[in-house]
Amino acid sequence: MPKRKTKAPVQERPVPISTASYLVGVEPHTIRYWEREFAEFLNPVRTQGGQRRYRREDIEVLMEIKRLLKEELYTIAGAKRALRQKLHAQATPEPSNANNGTHTTRAVRRRTAKR
Repeated sequence: MPKRKTKAPVQERPVPISTASYLVGVEPHTIRYWEREFAEFLNPVRTQGGQRRYRREDIEVLMEIKRLLKEELYTIAGAKRALRQKLHAQATPEPSNANNGTHTTRAVRRRTAKR
């Protein structure tokens, strides 16, 4: 007996553009336009037939784009900058104040004092 493919839970499966449109609250043509304008942030997976499928991360980005454009009244360029800053802030860990035994500040001071 061949093994059956297990599917991801419904909440984790990518959704078609019609569902994404409903979830975000904008028309499908708006999502397609945003996909072109915000290509660095939006990249839905495609089926073999070329249909777009939006993952949870894509839906979150769409909701953020909608918030920036519709509520905050950003321009497209301003929304791109805001998204870049937000993603950069999430990707860059904040430096901790705890010293993990490296004593870098003292070593840097010593090196600069000798020169």
